[in-house]
Amino acid sequence: MLLIPAIDIKDGKCVRLRQGDMNQTTVFSDDPVSVAQRWVNEGARRLHIVDLDGAMKGEPVNADIVRRIAENHPQLPIQIGGGIRNEAAADVYLQAGVRYVIIGTQAINEPRLISDLCTEYPAHVIIGLDVKDGKIATEGWSKLSKHDVIDMARRFDEQGVAALIYTDIARDGMMQGVNIEATVALAQAVNIPVIAAGGIQSIENVKKLAAASGAGIVGAITGRALYEGALDFAEGQKAADEISGAGDFGG
Repeated sequence: MLLIPAIDIKDGKCVRLRQGDMNQTTVFSDDPVSVAQRWVNEGARRLHIVDLDGAMKGEPVNADIVRRIAENHPQLPIQIGGGIRNEAAADVYLQAGVRYVIIGTQAINEPRLISDLCTEYPAHVIIGLDVKDGKIATEGWSKLSKHDVIDMARRFDEQGVAALIYTDIARDGMMQGVNIEATVALAQAVNIPVIAAGGIQSIENVKKLAAASGAGIVGAITGRALYEGALDFAEGQKAADEISGAGDFGG
């Protein structure tokens, strides 16, 4: 199981939000490119980047920063989300060297987009499922839909997406621990890899997730715990490797 450092970019800076709230922002660095280098130096085998400005505007805003990170680490799988609402936006990032594009709200609002993207860019599309009480939230978590997460995940599975990112939005940025039970339930319901996100607070969380990796949980995204020093990245990845076996998924 991979431990995947998160780099959230807002106003050109590396920040973290609490429960997706743009008004609860903590700035951790003025230079996201150097932050990416830090995680690579510590042994990261994948990076998770979110263009928060892009998510608000509906189109890539910090693409130049993301491109610089990709150019500095051409062999490193990078997954990017935020503001990817059409094929053109996806193409911007994939041509820049990013390995995966993450589609969230638009995947729910415009299912045809996912079919088109999976046809045009097979094995390069990840779906971000932001969930509360089993239902998918959209529009920056401001709206709770009637869509059941398992039902939607199975539809995306049939369309051929590369992976699913499951975020329990009640826990994201709160360092309250991952919702392992719900993540396992999702992973067991589909045939594609599931990446856990939201709530990792310690190496114990990483160990528990790694122990459940056999169910199909292949990665865990973590941000605030790393930036605040509650979790040492190298130590966390070592523990995950020892429990689940070292390796990568999807290249």
